[in-house]
Amino acid sequence: MIHHLLLARACRQVPSTRSFATLTTHTRIVRILPAMAPKRKRTQDTEKTLVSAASATDSVEATGTALVSTPEEAQALVAARRVSTRKKKKVVYTEETAPDEGQRQDDGFESPLTEIDEEVPEEKSPKKKRRRKTKTNEPVVYDIPPVETKTSTFKGRLGYACLNTVLRASKPDPVFCSRTLRIDTILKPEFGMDYCKELGRKNAEDLSRLIQWNEDNHIKFLRMSSEMFPFASHDKYGYTLEYAEKELKAAGDLARKYGHRLTSHPGQFTQLGSPREVVVAAAIRDLQYHCQMFRLMGLGQDSVMIIHMGGMFGDKQATIERFREVYKTQLTDEIRARLVLENDEMCYNPDDLLPICEELDIPMVFDYHHNWIYPSEKPLPELIERINAIWHRKGIKPKQHLSEPCPGAESVMEKRKHADRCKSLPEHLPDDMDLMIEAKDKEQAVFHLYRIYNLHPVVHENLRPEKPPKPFPRSGQDGEGGGDGPSTPRKRKTRVAAKLEDDADEEAVVTMATGVSDEPKDLDDAVGPDTGTPKRKKRTPKTPRKAAKKSAETVVEVAEEDGSMKVEEAQVLLGTAPETLIDGVSQNGTSETPA
Repeated sequence: MIHHLLLARACRQVPSTRSFATLTTHTRIVRILPAMAPKRKRTQDTEKTLVSAASATDSVEATGTALVSTPEEAQALVAARRVSTRKKKKVVYTEETAPDEGQRQDDGFESPLTEIDEEVPEEKSPKKKRRRKTKTNEPVVYDIPPVETKTSTFKGRLGYACLNTVLRASKPDPVFCSRTLRIDTILKPEFGMDYCKELGRKNAEDLSRLIQWNEDNHIKFLRMSSEMFPFASHDKYGYTLEYAEKELKAAGDLARKYGHRLTSHPGQFTQLGSPREVVVAAAIRDLQYHCQMFRLMGLGQDSVMIIHMGGMFGDKQATIERFREVYKTQLTDEIRARLVLENDEMCYNPDDLLPICEELDIPMVFDYHHNWIYPSEKPLPELIERINAIWHRKGIKPKQHLSEPCPGAESVMEKRKHADRCKSLPEHLPDDMDLMIEAKDKEQAVFHLYRIYNLHPVVHENLRPEKPPKPFPRSGQDGEGGGDGPSTPRKRKTRVAAKLEDDADEEAVVTMATGVSDEPKDLDDAVGPDTGTPKRKKRTPKTPRKAAKKSAETVVEVAEEDGSMKVEEAQVLLGTAPETLIDGVSQNGTSETPA
């Protein structure tokens, strides 16, 4: 409509001499102007722009002859033009008043008048949980090297202690019998004693699985963990085991069915010869706990409890006398029927224990490794025969312990550490004997001896390769004296930690041998003249050789003065005895004493 109006006005004002080309040119100008604005968003400003453009055309000077002279002719000319077939969308703009805040509806539509700050944030869709891809558990194939076979007449049982490395590493439910906790966990309200007892019940359940695995792999000898029921013998948090009677009975029935022997080894703090009554009372409670466990399992007299005599407390003979008194007066018949002593490598060798064992009719477990470090003066065949006689008098099958030192061990403390596996059976081992293998690889050490001596068939899928032994830290191995590679902070830290451990071990040797620890000597007795405060004495670090020499001199001097132990024993403890004594038994089976 606007186009027609503009064209008509133009036709009325142009002279009659205007040509058709000129009129066509004006018409095109008028048609181009409205096309410059968007068709769908024409406003009143656009209308004003078109009108101003039309008025501008009035001032155009006309030239040439005109084809139309009247408005009617112009309208006819316009009507004769081709009409576009495109339909134009008619848009009607109305002024809309914004509703009140209370009347607004959140319908998801945003009007043109909505301010930017009032945009409704889009609700974020919840993130989808990422699912882990299920891993395909392909069987691991281990490279098991062959072993050098040997021959033996041994027909007894080999066993291991407490933990099965294959079952412990099984996923997703590992099998082991030493779940424990701290007292701090018991004191937390969310845990408490119920959680502590549940750990013990779970341990008892896994004991049956452990026995069944041993039967499937031809192992019929096992040492049970003393931590089967955490804090069961504690003076404040202790408890009885009747709540787990079902699980214990099931494990005991399975052991009797297969003919397995189960034993226990209470901890190092179970010392009946201690001069402190509180220590003796705790030791008795611990033995009662083990007896109750065996009783609920229904195990016979072969299930014994092995303990050490413990420390010497400054007087070895007085300690043995206290042990004798406690054994006679404070122990129950059930405890005495299962109690067994074992020789150790520091304080009590077989010669020290054999007289009290023969007197009180207490069986003795002979440990080959301990006897190698702190040997007996008697020949091994004679010693083992006297020891086995006590077992037979009580009607219990004898048992012994076997372990080997780690490769490269030099000092006594290094020789005490057990190797991962044993390379051979002892020379004087009786044929019918239960031998406990005290090695780091547990059941793998038993399998290793099975393969060497062809004692029993092994399941190849349960074999694991032996790890290379770790060398002991030595001074100068980190680049400061012929070692390989330059010195690094990690190597220096390892060297310092090893030195501190050596110093602590040497002090422990002196304390165990004498029963008295040295007083700290950080401060000098002298007092400063001005301040009146004690001066801090500057300590020079001792080399391991100097520290060992000083410790050896101290132990030997104390031994000579109060007669608490033989000079030869002190030398053995510190590794200063002749080589024949340290190495233990000679080729003819006799122990050599120092000159």
